[in-house]
Amino acid sequence: MALRRLALAMTFVGLLAAAPALHAQDDVKGSQDHPLMTRMPGFFIDTYNVDEFAAFDPTVIGGKQNPHWEGKKYTFSYNLKDGATRVSTLQIVRNYEAAVRKIAGTLLGGDERRMTAEIRKGGAMTGVYIEAFNDGRNYEVTIVESQDMRQDVVANAAAMGKELEASGKTIIYGIHFDTGSAVIKPDSAPALAEMVKLLTTTPALKVFIVGHTDNVGAIDMNVKLSASRAEALVTALVAKGIVASRLKAFGAGPFSPVALNRDEHGRAENRRVELVEQ
Repeated sequence: MALRRLALAMTFVGLLAAAPALHAQDDVKGSQDHPLMTRMPGFFIDTYNVDEFAAFDPTVIGGKQNPHWEGKKYTFSYNLKDGATRVSTLQIVRNYEAAVRKIAGTLLGGDERRMTAEIRKGGAMTGVYIEAFNDGRNYEVTIVESQDMRQDVVANAAAMGKELEASGKTIIYGIHFDTGSAVIKPDSAPALAEMVKLLTTTPALKVFIVGHTDNVGAIDMNVKLSASRAEALVTALVAKGIVASRLKAFGAGPFSPVALNRDEHGRAENRRVELVEQ
């Protein structure tokens, strides 16, 4: 009887010892595949991280581009489950290449264990970087949904006034529009309030409100959009008591960039609104 109890106890201890290994085959808590593409069969998510805004410079093997991605960044590490059929690093890469092509993405470069691609749709860009290790037993996926950084710091009226006095113009941080839209978003209220404060405390000041865009899309459409956004700001300021004769709207489109339009970081800087002294 004693031997039987001992055997049962040892079995129980063995099960406890095996529990972490079994648990380790599950996806890490809170993780899930990116909606853009699923994982290879037989793999689980070992590590998972999401940064609301971060930068990533992918390795481009055999390509001519050196992309710099900024936006919402997802990082996944996938491990092969015990007993699952192992695949080669090349098989992992080719599967993801096929997935990218299926959604009309562009392959920037790669080799037998790495791949870099971009998917562009509706003015947005999503970057995908795959790197496989350990003869296909592990691989990592980095996906960056390119977007403008949320402007948490809004220039105040005093700072705007100093820039106008020093250079005759000032960039208005914190005015937001949806892509292709001239409707001012509600989260622009703090920046709009600072504009009102500036114009109220300097009653002799007259300004051009100038809208700017990046160079993505047709030039005439960008000019029209930038003018519509400037006019929307004039309308909003007049509604808050600023005399209309002090304000003139103008759309510069892509014709006055402050950064190169070669990557999303530069294009984001070029999409802006400025006050220019008349």
